[in-house]
Amino acid sequence: MGAVGFVHDAIVVPRFVLEELCRIADSRDPIKRTRGKRGLDVLTKLRSNERIAVEVFERSGGAGEVDASLVTLARELGIPIVTTDFNLNRIAEFEGVRVLNVNDLAGALRPVLLPGEALRIPLIQEGKEAGQGVGFVDDGTMVVVEGGRPLINTEADVTVTRVLQTSAGRIIFAEPKGQQQQ
Repeated sequence: MGAVGFVHDAIVVPRFVLEELCRIADSRDPIKRTRGKRGLDVLTKLRSNERIAVEVFERSGGAGEVDASLVTLARELGIPIVTTDFNLNRIAEFEGVRVLNVNDLAGALRPVLLPGEALRIPLIQEGKEAGQGVGFVDDGTMVVVEGGRPLINTEADVTVTRVLQTSAGRIIFAEPKGQQQQ
């Protein structure tokens, strides 16, 4: 049994998935790059855990997309897909492949944050809009801080203003603590 009690066999990571993560981690888009690096970090952390077996499956993805290749491989091997990708989740379900969307699992376990709650978060990059700073809470949820750009590379005390929940995950919007909302 796995370290958390629901992984009973090895986690199989196809080589073409590793290659895709590397491409994403090398992206010019800072959000994609952060996600790619986080994916590689998670795999490295899993592999270093003695109680979880992680195997790289040496097989090319074929001429198609990574998602289609992954669904085909999972069907051939008779194994489920574990993903955070909403579209991959939909394709796998449609194709009759068992799938666990980790965002759904994490959402069920994640504490609810409400507007007005305070957080302390490291801001690590600029947001898409002028003046924004972006950080991530421990579970990987993005926090967009309006007016947080001057606080990048610091730990900022912020107040949650709204939480946007989507099927692909959640985004927390906040402002520096003490800043009045207009």
